Amino acid sequence: MSRTAKALVSPVMLRPARPEIVRETGGAYGGAIVEKPLSTLERLYNHGWLRKLVILAVLALIWEAYGRFLDNDLLFPTFSATVAAFGRGVADGTLPMRAWGSIKVLLIGYGLGIVLATLLTGIAISSRIGTDFLETMTSMFNPLPAIALLPLALIWFGLGNGSLIFVLVHSVTWAIALNTHSGFLSVSRTLKMVGRNYGLRGSRLITKILIPAAFPSILTGLKVGWAFAWRTLIAAELVFGVSSGSGGLGWFIFENKNMLDIPNVFAGLLTVILIGLCVENLIFQTIERRTLQRWGMQA
Repeated sequence: MSRTAKALVSPVMLRPARPEIVRETGGAYGGAIVEKPLSTLERLYNHGWLRKLVILAVLALIWEAYGRFLDNDLLFPTFSATVAAFGRGVADGTLPMRAWGSIKVLLIGYGLGIVLATLLTGIAISSRIGTDFLETMTSMFNPLPAIALLPLALIWFGLGNGSLIFVLVHSVTWAIALNTHSGFLSVSRTLKMVGRNYGLRGSRLITKILIPAAFPSILTGLKVGWAFAWRTLIAAELVFGVSSGSGGLGWFIFENKNMLDIPNVFAGLLTVILIGLCVENLIFQTIERRTLQRWGMQA
């Protein structure tokens, strides 16, 4: 081998083999298991709907055990007695009719509240005086319980859906407007400047930049507004709740309380709970999956 060739040979290539050194051949991790398949229990635990179903089943068992311990349907009926009363109410059409009567009024009040909150938020982000106006109105009316306005609503709109819609709009508007405005204020100035550099102004800036960036806060406001509206509606129906000879779920609960039919009272409460669970897990979570999680704004 020439001197030039020897100079090109690496010292590592010339290093003699060391038979006394044992080298692992199981890969970079020494044969350790890098990826392990999940067990059946772990795969089931990863499903959120199944975890929630287990929680509901445990609560139902506690309810049943406590009801059997008291052994007094007039005080606290068992879960099985409540489910039986719920089944009878569904079979004869009473509960679906009452539930639909409440939901119709709720949708009208909720929709009007969203429209009013949108107008107030639009005024607030357009000028400083608009921001001051919204903050002042929110400070005044947001702490005021909607049910406290029911006597005035009865005077102004009488016994009917008008009074219910009035208190619903009050309960919805301020929560949605406050959360939406806070979401708009939290949008970074850099993001706004990027939108302006692309020529976005006015409504296009709001729809393309502000609303997507503030959507977590907007969705929170919609959830809070829904919860406030649902509670307010049931409470208002418990007070008077009759329009044209019929009433919603709140009136159904009140009527059965007067007749001391407590399993039916609990069946009405169970209907309220089931509607709330359906709205939260079917509607709002679907919106979250198609917006926030898809945009990478929520894990």
